[in-house]
Amino acid sequence: MALRIIFMGTPDFSVPTLTALAEAGHEIVAVYSQPPRPAGRRGLELVKSPVHQKAEQLGIAVFTPVNFREEADRDAFRALKADVAVVVAYGLLLPEAILSGTRLGCYNGHASLLPRWRGAAPIQRAIMAGDTETGMMVMKMDKGLDTGPVALTARVAIGETTTAGELHDALMQAGGALLVEAMAKLEAGDLPLTEQAQEGVLYAAKIDKAETRIDFSRPATDVHNHIRGLSPFPGAWFELSIAGKPERVKVLASERADEASAKPAGTVLDDRLTIACGNSGAVRFTRLQKAGGKPLDAADFLRGTPVAVGQVIA
Repeated sequence: MALRIIFMGTPDFSVPTLTALAEAGHEIVAVYSQPPRPAGRRGLELVKSPVHQKAEQLGIAVFTPVNFREEADRDAFRALKADVAVVVAYGLLLPEAILSGTRLGCYNGHASLLPRWRGAAPIQRAIMAGDTETGMMVMKMDKGLDTGPVALTARVAIGETTTAGELHDALMQAGGALLVEAMAKLEAGDLPLTEQAQEGVLYAAKIDKAETRIDFSRPATDVHNHIRGLSPFPGAWFELSIAGKPERVKVLASERADEASAKPAGTVLDDRLTIACGNSGAVRFTRLQKAGGKPLDAADFLRGTPVAVGQVIA
């Protein structure tokens, strides 16, 4: 017998799980997603979320409450008489009325190895911290922020040059398979739940624009992790004088350089965009993007935007 599932998600990250659950034969009785948001150059067009669009392709009813404060929205949720709710990057905190509004509760697909990196930006924070491993976890939700007991885990390695975008794509595919496995076990009454450890709790705060500028005074490893943890969005950046005007340049990829330098942090060390960092270390930029331009490999970037050896960037 298939489960009656309410799926709750919003971005691209959630779509493979919705698709996988539907293909596994479960009855998706409704999808909940964030309301359509203004988009386009002028912000006049309301655009439905990726999950909303996918649900419509699958012929599934979509609900987009701003929150669940209205009793009518809570009643509508309970009236679906679902067995379980599956939540993947929905973007709303769920009240007790929703957490208990299905027969078996709510299960969340979270992109970290809990209790490390609870919260909004676990993918970016794991890379920025230099973690070498993360994963997807299926957790039964409770009133806390990512504090519920864990059911299943899929571990994913983080390479030395892995970016947040690459890790995002790997985790979202792992998440779809993991939630299908979890729902099969739940249906069979064989889904284990293990309380999270009390030690090792870290919170993955939402990325603030103020922290996206590259600080070359930090050690090279930290600078490299900062760059790849914010790639491709929102993007770590530095300021470069182009045609006499300061412009922001995003660094989308980098690598740790072997060069040691006593030059001031931010000094361009060679014609390959190797940049001096703190503690006598250096990083090499390998992919960049000017404001309004397209991403370019370093060699192509330098052909159109010469950067003098010896100059200091910040």
